[in-house]
Amino acid sequence: MTSTEVLAALKAVADPKVFAMNKKNGAGDNQFGVKMGDIRKLAAKIKKDHALALELWATGNNDARFVAVLIMDVKKLSAKEIDTLVRSNTFVHVADWFNNYIVKEFPGKEELREKWMKEKQPYAARAGWSLTTGRIVRAPEGIDIKGLLDRIEKELPAADPVIQWNMNNALAQIGINHPEYRSRAVEIGERLGIYRDYPTSKGCTSPFAPIWINEMVKRQK
Repeated sequence: MTSTEVLAALKAVADPKVFAMNKKNGAGDNQFGVKMGDIRKLAAKIKKDHALALELWATGNNDARFVAVLIMDVKKLSAKEIDTLVRSNTFVHVADWFNNYIVKEFPGKEELREKWMKEKQPYAARAGWSLTTGRIVRAPEGIDIKGLLDRIEKELPAADPVIQWNMNNALAQIGINHPEYRSRAVEIGERLGIYRDYPTSKGCTSPFAPIWINEMVKRQK
């Protein structure tokens, strides 16, 4: 398929409700509003096509970028290219797909993580915190947990919303996975109050760190 054909296929299954929901969550108008199921069906039909993925990404269309992530070949990307793609994000949901499907599979992600953790550019910093949260959970060796808590305590309240969400995730995962720091993580969350009143659907866990931490610790017992 060509990029023109992919865009036409996406437009054909546009859903006004999805468009409105995406816009409410921070997406701009460069989208059709396509359900995730339809995104995945189209990507499965195309299979891997790295050149097409880059063309679709360049359109800036959010739905096209979702498809691009699924058909992109991480083995054909350099660290510089990944850095450029991360910084070009404009919608957090696309950014998180890119982080989960591409960045986390990149062999040189640790060097990028260290670079992005020093960044102020929102989407680079979001990617850095995403990778750092993964290290907190699965490979904490060499990670300065106390230093991260100091930084979160200082920076979380005024952080850009794009960064704040993933920084809060890191706080919660420290409390969940590192008992020696649990009480401090809960105390920071209580005092800062970030996402305390966040609307949470029935059956879902609140992103408010103290509630999140306590709920997940209960499940571990």
